[in-house]
Amino acid sequence: MNISTRFAVAIHILTLIDSNKDGKSTSEWIASSVNTNPVVIRRITGMLNKAGLVDVRPGVAGAKLARDPEQITLLEIYKAVNAVEEGSLFAIHEHPNPDCPVGKNIAGAIVPVFGRAQTAMESVLQGVTLAEIANEMPVI
Repeated sequence: MNISTRFAVAIHILTLIDSNKDGKSTSEWIASSVNTNPVVIRRITGMLNKAGLVDVRPGVAGAKLARDPEQITLLEIYKAVNAVEEGSLFAIHEHPNPDCPVGKNIAGAIVPVFGRAQTAMESVLQGVTLAEIANEMPVI
């Protein structure tokens, strides 16, 4: 199971918006960089807007960051775009054989490990800001 590409696209969108100091970050312009349809960009930007990460106004072209990039963490972005359902980064297979000792106990053994792994990943994302990602980009 992969984390939804919405996460990477959302980081791309926010990095572009941050780099575009003239404030004219239209979905068409962003879509040309992401190499996708502007509708996809509008959908993800809407999710970012709902999470309070960008400001968009109906009828006005362009989006801008709602906060400084130093104040936006990758975890916020990850959660904003529902990259995976809450607490379900790792899925377990359904309906193992209940008559098998491994089958009936495997979920109880691996679910706690999966939970710790997801917590660790989210901790890393919490420690990285959009500014750090933007600083990795060449000067535009």
